[in-house]
Amino acid sequence: MEVAGCPIAVLDEVDAALDEVNLRRFSELTKEYAKNTQILAMTHRRLTMERADVLYGVTLSEPGLSQVIGVKVDDWA
Repeated sequence: MEVAGCPIAVLDEVDAALDEVNLRRFSELTKEYAKNTQILAMTHRRLTMERADVLYGVTLSEPGLSQVIGVKVDDWA
């Protein structure tokens, strides 16, 4: 990513098995890469979510009906 550049990176629960120390490192690294690359990360980890600029959640409001909710983190800081 540093050499060739990349407009977007999709990370699907890549932080799931990380311990707290490595999760912190991962979060700092993704924040740094986000300066030049748009990062879409699927996660259940709180620290990863806290480092995000925008959060999107998907929930089932009723069977068969998904609802997407978006929140800008700065609005809640």
